[in-house]
Amino acid sequence: MWRNVLALHQVSQRAISTASRRQFANRVSENQKLFQEDNGLPVHLKGGAKDSLLYRATAGLTMFGTMYALYYLLVSSMPKKPN
Repeated sequence: MWRNVLALHQVSQRAISTASRRQFANRVSENQKLFQEDNGLPVHLKGGAKDSLLYRATAGLTMFGTMYALYYLLVSSMPKKPN
């Protein structure tokens, strides 16, 4: 029993270690330069191709959803044909 408690204590200490295994580079200043650069692009497209793809996919889905809603609004406004 006591051995299990000691083992649990060791495992819990290892899991809550404050030392990081990998040091990440601080790239905040690089991102600030990228987003503050005056290159004529809106801020939501300054991230590159990934941002452009996400923007176009969102715009396309929005257009599709709007057309789909308008189509069903038109269909539901028509009177039903008697059988």
